[in-house]
Amino acid sequence: MGKELTIAETILAQLGGNRFIAMTGSKNFVSDGNSLRMRLARNKSKANFLTITLDQATDTYVMRFFYFRSGYLSMKTGRFVPDTEKEIAVYTDVYASEMCRIFEDVTGLATKL
Repeated sequence: MGKELTIAETILAQLGGNRFIAMTGSKNFVSDGNSLRMRLARNKSKANFLTITLDQATDTYVMRFFYFRSGYLSMKTGRFVPDTEKEIAVYTDVYASEMCRIFEDVTGLATKL
């Protein structure tokens, strides 16, 4: 019997697997049940994270590109600067065959040669 792929592994395989990782510089992949979250390399949209979630009712995906910076203590003022999160783009009802094209359109990063 073969090993069952998790939803996150399936999403990454549909994006192109190791070739996708090598071409885009994406890293820090995290699986959260029915979604895959990754940190993006610097790109034209300024998004630094992408979450792809499977909508099991329609068998499509939701792609959410966003910018996130965790809070920090300012050395200048001595005050805590809270987390920053900015929505860049959200795509719903995305089929697996469209994920690479949307990724390339939003980030400007090529997913294959």
